[in-house]
Amino acid sequence: MTTEEILAYVKQHPSGKVKVAVADIDGVLRGKYISIEKFLSILDGRMGFCDVTFGWDMGDAAYDNVKFTGWHTGYPDAQVKLDLQSFRKIPWENELPFFLGDFVDEHDQALYTCPRQLLHKIRAEAEELGFKPYFSQEFEWFNFAETPASAHQKNFQHLEPLTPGMFGYSILRGSLKNSYMSDLFELLSKFGVPIEGLHTETGPGVYEAAIKYAGVMEAADQAVLFKTAVKEIAYQHGIMATFMAKINENLPGCSGHVHQSLWDKEGKHNLFYEDKDIDKMSELMKAYIAGQLYCLPYILPMLAPTINSYKRLVEGAWAPTTLTWGIDNRTVALRALPGHSKTTRLETRVVGSDTNPYLALSACLAAGLYGIKNNLVLTKAATEGNGYLDISNGVLPGSLQEATKKMKESPLAVSLFGAEFVAHFTQTRAWECKQYAKAVTDWEMKRYFEII
Repeated sequence: MTTEEILAYVKQHPSGKVKVAVADIDGVLRGKYISIEKFLSILDGRMGFCDVTFGWDMGDAAYDNVKFTGWHTGYPDAQVKLDLQSFRKIPWENELPFFLGDFVDEHDQALYTCPRQLLHKIRAEAEELGFKPYFSQEFEWFNFAETPASAHQKNFQHLEPLTPGMFGYSILRGSLKNSYMSDLFELLSKFGVPIEGLHTETGPGVYEAAIKYAGVMEAADQAVLFKTAVKEIAYQHGIMATFMAKINENLPGCSGHVHQSLWDKEGKHNLFYEDKDIDKMSELMKAYIAGQLYCLPYILPMLAPTINSYKRLVEGAWAPTTLTWGIDNRTVALRALPGHSKTTRLETRVVGSDTNPYLALSACLAAGLYGIKNNLVLTKAATEGNGYLDISNGVLPGSLQEATKKMKESPLAVSLFGAEFVAHFTQTRAWECKQYAKAVTDWEMKRYFEII
């Protein structure tokens, strides 16, 4: 739709309102309804949005360790500029008009705390090098026959899965809750989040969806909106959806694999494909893979951002633990998928479903570009067989605390994302570690209560 068509639609909508949202550092959408009059008044300007968005965690607890905002600043308004190109209609809210926004300063320059603005920056670097990045993210997630009230009443214990047992790729189970699955497929596509595939995954009540590839910014928007939209559609069916990376120690984790390729400026030729290469992989693709292999230990908190993320990154649980790459190998960190000029791509399997897509896609792209800009050579041979046993190139950090320390102290991370972003982001991850360290868990109660 043109700008004129978008504005005409907004003005004519019977609700008299518009829904707007911004993504915080955890990828959680924070937003509000505003009147059409208010929306029209800020089209060429900005709207105020409390900067506590980047001053508290996902549980609305105020950080005590960040510079950007806090009690020391008085939590003033930050400025948000709406992106008209992000326009969508919300099918489950009477086709209500919806827009995403970016945090900017008074000169419309990016705020370093804004995840969406970070991706704008990394995409611009790719375009300056002559590349058009195409990305997509796929998600696995658990579904429970619960409501927010019932889950809280049960203290998030003994929740009822949507379906019992392990039944991946099940045609049968897909028909059991078909109205929900059908709504997901149809409503998400209507919402501008086109789904290429949707199926049950192994685990009780687990689904997996692959989102259609797009330019990297559109792909990130689609991924962020996918997670919130799935939860909202689930609500309509009396279901709770969760994108935790690991729901239970005895069940597989939930991934958020990122697929990526670089094309020419016109988007006509896949620069990762090389017909003359024995594996059909271009030297550009190999340098991109080498860049990610080199950078992974220093950017891991952007791909595995929570305490829970590292419960997924364990041996034999369909998630990588080693710094490895391979061709169509699901036990490695980086799975190359060469073969056809249209489909040759890299899948980064480290990424969990609990990520902020803006940060995950920024990290993948920046790391790959680092390999290209520095002419890195993929000297490590592709791993064949069990990638968990291949530690020749090292292993991934095993906890959020270890990964955060590595990123905080890394000049490489600063060169990729900027000193201010790295300082702010690692401070938020250190806060997350601090909150966990003082919590008394069910594991501790069961292990120590009677015996110790």
